[in-house]
Amino acid sequence: MNIRRSAAALAASAVLCAGAAPAAFAAPSAPSPAASTPPVIPSGLYGKKDPTYDGVWRQSVALLAQHTVGVKPAKEAVAWLAGQQCANGGFASFRADAAAACDATTMYDTNATAMAVQSLKTLGGQDAAVKKGVDWLKSVQNEDGGWAFVPGSPSDANSTAVVISALAVAGEKPAEVKSKAGKSAYEGLLAFQLGCTAQPPSDGGAFAYQPADGKLLPNADATAAAVLAALGKGAVVAPAAKDTPAGSSGCTAAAEPEAAGLVAAGYLAEALRKGGGHLTAVTPGADQPTPDVGNTVDAVIALAAAGHRQSAVGALEWLQGNSAEWAKGSPAALGTLVLAAHATRTDPKAFGGADLVAALNATGPAPQAAATAEPSGAKDEDEEKTGSGDQNLWWMIGVGAAAGMGIGILLSGRRKKNQL
Repeated sequence: MNIRRSAAALAASAVLCAGAAPAAFAAPSAPSPAASTPPVIPSGLYGKKDPTYDGVWRQSVALLAQHTVGVKPAKEAVAWLAGQQCANGGFASFRADAAAACDATTMYDTNATAMAVQSLKTLGGQDAAVKKGVDWLKSVQNEDGGWAFVPGSPSDANSTAVVISALAVAGEKPAEVKSKAGKSAYEGLLAFQLGCTAQPPSDGGAFAYQPADGKLLPNADATAAAVLAALGKGAVVAPAAKDTPAGSSGCTAAAEPEAAGLVAAGYLAEALRKGGGHLTAVTPGADQPTPDVGNTVDAVIALAAAGHRQSAVGALEWLQGNSAEWAKGSPAALGTLVLAAHATRTDPKAFGGADLVAALNATGPAPQAAATAEPSGAKDEDEEKTGSGDQNLWWMIGVGAAAGMGIGILLSGRRKKNQL
């Protein structure tokens, strides 16, 4: 839930630009006036950057975050998101002209659809749209039980995880959502987990984005998304009343989703410990790894979802001192930080000296008056029985950080890092 790096954007651009490849590699020429024309940002949309690849995603994250902290989103913001849905229930990453009917040229986005389903379900009053979205997601499930970012492509762990989370939030039972070949959604997801044959053994429990040359390589972003899905949670994660230490990563042949998710959380906890409180990644053009803010946020939310709050403390402190520039002006990044703060019982209005809520609200139409009551949503898992507890929370998913790394990138990364 964070921004999500560029996997989505890359997948979309790979298809959109396939026919223009020769021109793309031609000798550069002087930019035309049209090329420098700033994008037209639709009324109601959060963020000021080009929404082509992340409009629906960043809007969904922003609205979820606002709702979680008791801010009532602007009516036009909710209407914009709902208006992006196609008649068949699916969403594209962004449609500049929502009045035009979707057709054979529409590039559907399973991740945008899944996040929109979570947002609309959480906001309430959108039951028909949620059902249509769920039905569409079911209709594009691959035979292996998983999902791809672009329907019809091979499944990847990130897309499969985000869809499973959406199904869970919508009240579906992912284990019972099966492909035409009889494979369940969880079977599709667990196929990406590294188990007893992982080398080094410390990689055991991690999830890969997709096989690379037939091998599964650990991917922090895919792992964080998979933790939420395996535990049956969506973007909004209620912090557990009790903290349990994260188990060590290692060999696992777990067939049950929850067990697989907990082992994956152990992998993330160890990765954060080894990284000194944050994850790293090698960005295009660099020969050395650099701090990975987006995936670190995802890891914090995933650990909170698994009840391992203490394992995320160091990373949370690191984020408070190192996420400002990354999140500046980005509704998806700010929204994800808000959700991470809540998932760890941290004040989002005093996050490393910044008011994340005010910064998020400033990226789009002014919200309605703040709710007078506590924000709706589940309370702490143990405390909701007594009627007391903290507010409910979430997790989750930018465009460009991974350009040149190919489509095989993590979900978080997909929009998280560079999203706007």
